[in-house]
Amino acid sequence: MKVDEIREMNPQERRQKLVELQEALFNLRFQHESGQLENPSRIKATKRDIARIQTIMREAALNPNPTSEA
Repeated sequence: MKVDEIREMNPQERRQKLVELQEALFNLRFQHESGQLENPSRIKATKRDIARIQTIMREAALNPNPTSEA
């Protein structure tokens, strides 16, 4: 998931996506432990997507009125 895609989401969509990714991470870990996970790098990618969403949510909380300074 790209940062631009996350920034285009509204706060409710971000929260929903975060919940979905956390559930997916849980399932991936469960599959990994039971030996059913074919691609272990998906765990790392999912963790990064969760971190991206949390970072953007934190930015939005700290700066509720973004200005276009660029």
